Amino acid sequence: MSDVFALACDLIARPSVTPDDAGCQQLIAQRLQRAGFAIEHLRFGEVDNLWATHGSGDGPVLVLLGHTDVVPPGPRDAWASDPFAPEVRDGMLYGRGTADMKGSVAAFVVALENFVAAHPGHAGTVALLLTSDEEGDAVDGVRKVADLFRERGQRIDWCITGEPSSKAMLGDLLRVGRRGTLSATLTVKGIQGHVAYPEKARNPIHQALRALAGLAWKQWDAGYESFPPTSLQISNFNAGTGANNVIPGEAKLLFNLRYNPHWTAAQLEAECENLLREYGLEFDLHWHRGGEPFYTPEGPLRAAAREVLARFAGAAPEESTGGGTSDARFIAPLGAQCIEVGPVNASIHKVDEHVRVADLEALPDLYLALLERLLAQPLRDAASAG
Repeated sequence: MSDVFALACDLIARPSVTPDDAGCQQLIAQRLQRAGFAIEHLRFGEVDNLWATHGSGDGPVLVLLGHTDVVPPGPRDAWASDPFAPEVRDGMLYGRGTADMKGSVAAFVVALENFVAAHPGHAGTVALLLTSDEEGDAVDGVRKVADLFRERGQRIDWCITGEPSSKAMLGDLLRVGRRGTLSATLTVKGIQGHVAYPEKARNPIHQALRALAGLAWKQWDAGYESFPPTSLQISNFNAGTGANNVIPGEAKLLFNLRYNPHWTAAQLEAECENLLREYGLEFDLHWHRGGEPFYTPEGPLRAAAREVLARFAGAAPEESTGGGTSDARFIAPLGAQCIEVGPVNASIHKVDEHVRVADLEALPDLYLALLERLLAQPLRDAASAG
């Protein structure tokens, strides 16, 4: 049994459903402390965050970013095996969090241990940042840690997130950015009344229809570099008293925008509110800013990742900004370049979540290669030049 496999199984066996860390970070902190890392536990509310660092204050700061929390498993009897009892079948390791993202977290730890053992005098600082609040509201996790880092003046140059990014095989996709996410709760106000006397009422459903069509069919932009066009999706609509002869007094709906760097959250909020007013709606609108978009242009981090992933996958990776979002959205505003590299994501959040054992075994070497390419190779190059 390999070190990364054993650690991944130990983490998966801990039912760390958001925001409960279930002791995962304590286990990891003990290992990294033995390897010479400085350890800081940052607990906010019910959320555990771990900040582990190794190196000097000079040179670049490279952070491996991950989360120890998992989504609920759902009905246990729908799983072929206990979601919190890791099990190998046909070359796959099954269990909640195998792909998202305890496999990557275990690989981070092993890669860091191997890196500092091989390069005790490496350039710059290498760090691990973990939270137990990525799958939930993400309020007291990396968002809060980033606020603390901003106050401290903690610099981060490069960030590698271990989210499951690969499509069909390990290393076939490199995420170089993510869209922003902006959610809204819209309440359209009307006047309740009898359906036979519509002149004595004001139907909020009827009023909302044209405005909602305007929001839904609006072309926000044509995309941005490697980002797709901004998209608005209405995810929930609710109105009525349950009776077919009553005009409701209000209608409530939820919608979300996934947007590229053409926009900021504030600009989109203003655009939506102006459109709703153009249609004469009386409404209340409450916004939740999930995170601004981020994008890593060509540079040392992206070049190193492309080179390493091509070596592991046998071909240059697709470079993408698609998918949902990740905690890197809180690190990028600190001035960091951010990428995401991790295992195949086909089973994440599903029943019988799994990862290929071979991929899990390869992940520490992949992350180690990235660390060496960014923090050890510069020293070798300088020594050769001297």
